[in-house]
Amino acid sequence: MIPLYYDLHIHSCLSPCGDDDMTPGNIVGMAAVKGLDVIALTDHNSCRNCPAALEHGKNFGVTVIPGMELCTSEEVHVICLFPTLSDALEFDAYVYAHMLPIKNKEAVFGKQQIMDEQDMETERVENLLIAATDISFDQVTELTASYHGIAYPAHLDKTSTSLLSNLGFIPPDSKFTCAEVHDLKKLHSLQKANPYLSSCNIVSCSDAHYLGDINEPDYQLYSESKSIPHILAALTNPRKSP
Repeated sequence: MIPLYYDLHIHSCLSPCGDDDMTPGNIVGMAAVKGLDVIALTDHNSCRNCPAALEHGKNFGVTVIPGMELCTSEEVHVICLFPTLSDALEFDAYVYAHMLPIKNKEAVFGKQQIMDEQDMETERVENLLIAATDISFDQVTELTASYHGIAYPAHLDKTSTSLLSNLGFIPPDSKFTCAEVHDLKKLHSLQKANPYLSSCNIVSCSDAHYLGDINEPDYQLYSESKSIPHILAALTNPRKSP
């Protein structure tokens, strides 16, 4: 097993709340400068900047996992990660068809820019990506698995749009084996109140919307290699270390 510095929750300029400087090239370049080994691009309800990000990953030597921050019908945010770009884009098409058809207002919410490999805008997404889908939390694990991906709750310690803030508890029939906590100082109290989390792999990610917010090389996960399937396995396999 090898240690990998990571940040698995990053938004690009495709997310309306993402800064315009959060282009795929800038994100991957910043990750490389900071010394990260693996990142995931997880825009709100979309994977459509992942193609460019994966190409930049090859150039910078950073493993880029195609992903999404899905907003469920309960407005719970869930990180969905995929082993291949094709799996991610097929999931993207499914999710877009299950979003509320609310048009984006750029003056209010921000741009939703799809970028090419030269960090040039090619398109803007019409529907508001931060809107909820009609996909419930209890559907997400199996739905994501049907596209060969994994899913786990985002920022459990956040006071809005998290599983605990919006539902108030972890459903007893939950199947996730990984969870994200932004501030690890809160982990012990979260585990004490929610024993389910004690058996989960825990990651701490930035939820970056600005380049400077991308994680420093502070946190590591242990994987057989830098390949995406091995990293996803490391996140979901039974926990072996804190």
